Amino acid sequence: MQQVSSRDRGLNYGDGFFTTVKISAGKLERWEGHLKRLAQCASALYFPELDYRALTEQCECASREVAQGVLKVVITRGEGGRGYGLPEEPKVTTLVSLSPYPAHYARWRDEGVTLALSDVRLGHQPMLAGLKTLNRLEQVLIKQNAAHKAADDVLVVDLYGQVIESSAANILICKDKHWYTPDLSQCGIQGVYLSSLQQHNPITTISLTLESVYRADTVYLCNSLMGLVPVRQIDNHVFSLNKAHALAKELVVRL
Repeated sequence: MQQVSSRDRGLNYGDGFFTTVKISAGKLERWEGHLKRLAQCASALYFPELDYRALTEQCECASREVAQGVLKVVITRGEGGRGYGLPEEPKVTTLVSLSPYPAHYARWRDEGVTLALSDVRLGHQPMLAGLKTLNRLEQVLIKQNAAHKAADDVLVVDLYGQVIESSAANILICKDKHWYTPDLSQCGIQGVYLSSLQQHNPITTISLTLESVYRADTVYLCNSLMGLVPVRQIDNHVFSLNKAHALAKELVVRL
């Protein structure tokens, strides 16, 4: 069992980052995208160069016998430093864990989901925007708020009312056969699945208002684990599930 020191900076300050990977038939889906995410986080947070080859071997070994599951990689700066100050020679901690694949995601993809508007809004910090750091207290509060809503998940906006994401997934909408996703330059997380879609499809990044979402032909959630999930209702706004499934077939989706 992997253990973490009580002095680890990831535990004390959230000084680190992570990614979660879908395992299918012993293979890591979109692994190159997850490595790119880890590298972006490491660079933005002034981490030393990571040994991605060793990490890949470790993760491939851990997932080899898994038919379907979830692999999580957590990277922290380890111990050291005075207070918030960085250690001169950080000894990075790497944690790899496995968990079962969420069984309800298949039903979500088929039947769609309902969303309610979250009461918790995301603050702005452009230096960390898009990164999956260990500082996820906003998401903890969002999930707690979502537990009291009569919906599958929540739609989250920022301090100025711009649509950003759901509690744990990116947002994608289609209007007149044009695809759009929210601007995440101030807050939110850039998902590996969304990045993959953007590489292979014409998806425009825009400042997305609630009214724009309500007027969309179709709305989707997406992340590396759930894939592309249609939204059938947001509060009192109803969307066609049949249209969502039909339009989703036009997207190029690659592993």
